[in-house]
Amino acid sequence: MKELSTSTPGRVCLFGEHQDYLSLPIIAAAISLRIGISGRRRDDSNVIIHLPDINDEESFPADKPIVYDKERDYLKSVLNVLKRHGLTFSKGVECVVKGEIPINAGTSSSSALIVTWVNFLARMSDQGVELSAEDIAQYAYEAEVLEFSEPGGMMDQYSTSMGGIIFLNPFPEIKVTRLNPKLGNLVLGNSGEPKDTKFILARVKNQILRVVAELRKAHPEFSLQTISEPGVDEYAAFLTAEQVELLHGTVRNRDITYQALKALTDRELDHRLIGKLMNEHQDALRDILKISTPKIDRMISAALKAGAYGAKINGSGGGGCMFAYAPEDPRKVKAAIEKEGGEAYVLTVDEGTRAVLSEAN
Repeated sequence: MKELSTSTPGRVCLFGEHQDYLSLPIIAAAISLRIGISGRRRDDSNVIIHLPDINDEESFPADKPIVYDKERDYLKSVLNVLKRHGLTFSKGVECVVKGEIPINAGTSSSSALIVTWVNFLARMSDQGVELSAEDIAQYAYEAEVLEFSEPGGMMDQYSTSMGGIIFLNPFPEIKVTRLNPKLGNLVLGNSGEPKDTKFILARVKNQILRVVAELRKAHPEFSLQTISEPGVDEYAAFLTAEQVELLHGTVRNRDITYQALKALTDRELDHRLIGKLMNEHQDALRDILKISTPKIDRMISAALKAGAYGAKINGSGGGGCMFAYAPEDPRKVKAAIEKEGGEAYVLTVDEGTRAVLSEAN
């Protein structure tokens, strides 16, 4: 009997944190920490998933209507989404999930699991489909975000599925461009601070969406895609001081992302400019969106003092991870982050989701 193994990387958001759900662009990189699923078809219709990393197990029938019995029931929602797209499952599967990606830390462990599960199940379906990276990302987005009316965007699904470094612009329709800069090492630092991703995403997203809604009542032409940062002050009379600051921060982050896109596509990569733009992005995330924490701020400061060119919080914030761009002496940067109490990893940019079929023992 053949055994199938699929694996998918985590990701860091290089530029554009808290932007994709506003239909603004992001730049993300897949990282060399992965989550994998290995398993085979069963003779019956049961799906049995072993989760040794969290000392858990899930099981349910593949050939019957699936009802969710917990919040974010992703392992079931993927099966429902694939069925809606025409795949059938007359046989169940049994598999083991193992991962290296820090859990609930902003490095897309959930999305990477969903992406690799989509890849695994599609190949294990009666049709044996090998989906494109883009289709895997879209189905994962449907299973994770749309199925449960979550506040997130689609950066995580596309970056982990496609791998490498991508520029994703969701407006006016999804367009994903692969970038190929020769980046040096990244150093990821996990603060160990728990984070409430859903709450933080909803808080930040709802704040800026309220601003946009208020402005469009009097100015129907208002657009986050086109407004300039100096132009923000023209709307100050319609907003509170806090809302004006938030709008400035959102537009600044958008502009930093476009500056980073130019820097990453220049013939000669300016590593120090990349770091400088990361630092500017972090300033806005910390001071305006207020998603950083004192411990993460200390980890970032230590990384910069140890020679990193730039550093920023990663993911929705409020805890979790930061990362530093450290093309020179990443081990020194890693040690500095660890001295501040973080768990650190020296990483490279990695490929996207992949699958290997082999003879089972």
